[in-house]
Amino acid sequence: MDNSFNAFLDSMKRYFRGVRAEWGKITWPERHQVMMETLFVIVIVAAFTVAVYLMDIIFKALLGFIK
Repeated sequence: MDNSFNAFLDSMKRYFRGVRAEWGKITWPERHQVMMETLFVIVIVAAFTVAVYLMDIIFKALLGFIK
């Protein structure tokens, strides 16, 4: 049992060494890029929200004629 525990600890150490090595390879985006992409997402979501709301109003009006 002691041997398997040591093997487990060794594998965990290797794993975290690999994580640390890969962490250094990450290229993080610039703050300006993150802000612009976030703004872009917010604008697109708002536009789709307005479009769906307008379609809802139009369909309600059209269904009102059917009743």
